[in-house]
Amino acid sequence: MQLPNRLKTPPFIQKLQWIADPINYMENAVQQYPDLFTAEIVGFGNTIVLVNHPQGIQEILNSDRNNFIAISEANQFLRPVVGDYSILMMEREQHRRRRQFLIPAFHGEKMRIYGELICDLTEQVLSQLPQGKPFSAHTAMRDISLQVILKAVLGLSEGERYQKLRHLIPQMLLSVFQSSLTSTLLFFPFLQYELGGWSPWARFVHQRQEIGELIYTEITERRKKSNLSGFDILSLLISSKDTSGEGMTDFELRDELITLIIAGSESTATAMAWGLYWAYQQPRVREKIIEEIDDLNNFLDPISIFKLPYLTVFCNESLRIHPITPFTFPRQVQETTQLLGHTLEAGTIVQGCIYLLHQREDLYPEAKHFRPERFLEREFSLYEFLPFGGGSRRCIGETLAVFEMKLVLATILSRYQLELADKQPEKLKRRGPTLGPENGVKMIITGRR
Repeated sequence: MQLPNRLKTPPFIQKLQWIADPINYMENAVQQYPDLFTAEIVGFGNTIVLVNHPQGIQEILNSDRNNFIAISEANQFLRPVVGDYSILMMEREQHRRRRQFLIPAFHGEKMRIYGELICDLTEQVLSQLPQGKPFSAHTAMRDISLQVILKAVLGLSEGERYQKLRHLIPQMLLSVFQSSLTSTLLFFPFLQYELGGWSPWARFVHQRQEIGELIYTEITERRKKSNLSGFDILSLLISSKDTSGEGMTDFELRDELITLIIAGSESTATAMAWGLYWAYQQPRVREKIIEEIDDLNNFLDPISIFKLPYLTVFCNESLRIHPITPFTFPRQVQETTQLLGHTLEAGTIVQGCIYLLHQREDLYPEAKHFRPERFLEREFSLYEFLPFGGGSRRCIGETLAVFEMKLVLATILSRYQLELADKQPEKLKRRGPTLGPENGVKMIITGRR
């Protein structure tokens, strides 16, 4: 198959480069081929055309039901984590059906209830951190986001099952998402052996099984209740039916809940850690946020915080310069077509490259500089700024993630005095399929405001 702008590096070496240093890999490739290039980074023999030009991304996302069809093949490495019935593993009608179940969970009055929970948990976690001693902002933000997601998804905030999940989920995430080295367990299936229960993969499998059993138990108990009036997503999913009157099976529920918990806690924690990093890297920016918060008539209203204009553009710029995921969902070409002047044959896999799109100098002048004002000076389209992906595969939890990010940052900045413990610039590194801060954003609490 003839593919445009193929990188010359052997496929296996490309994959190693991608796993070890994805930022360097992408930036070297875009120097050779500015708008799109062909890479071999997802699976043995799998070839992907990565597109970072907004016009090309628009064509890909707008043709989702026609010539560029979303496929889950390139996400197979996540199957051991999220299971066979996760929305990440679904295509076409299956995916649309599952999305219909999930969308109502992230809108309406539920958001205000989640808002009060988010602010309370932020205060609780920060108040327990020692003053004057370095701590990992990424770890603290993960604690907040995990507690929020356990409450929002499972309706759990106390009890033995809640404590076990709060302990096990970070352990499982660290088993495979902690570093480039641990990520190889997902990307190279031949490393997935258990060695009588002593290997890293065996620990991961055991943790995953324990988490699955705890969630199964919660599902079983919840199904026995005659009145499911809670605001949590599990109650909503158990009560929901599709247009044919069918509900979700226990297997589907388990895998979807695990997906929501893992994706919702880890990605949001990373976004919030980057937000704290930039707030304390840029004192002028931080003071503008604090001044905006101080001018609020009612700080206790989560919706008012969510609507703050400068806080909004600050979060946008943080998500632009450090997107959590580097790519949009993979699509497959159905019929030979033209894209940005290149011929793509049927069967070609294409993805939008979010990281490289957000670094384009023609869209974002001085793209390496953190400048929230750029989002006040012009409006960016859905194909120029897409930190949560786009099209029908856009992240379903985007609203809750941004809501949580704004409330957590506003609560911390308005109530605590902090400083960065490490004066060296924080760098992006691989954390499983996502990109996170290399050193976890080390900070020190110096007092309260």
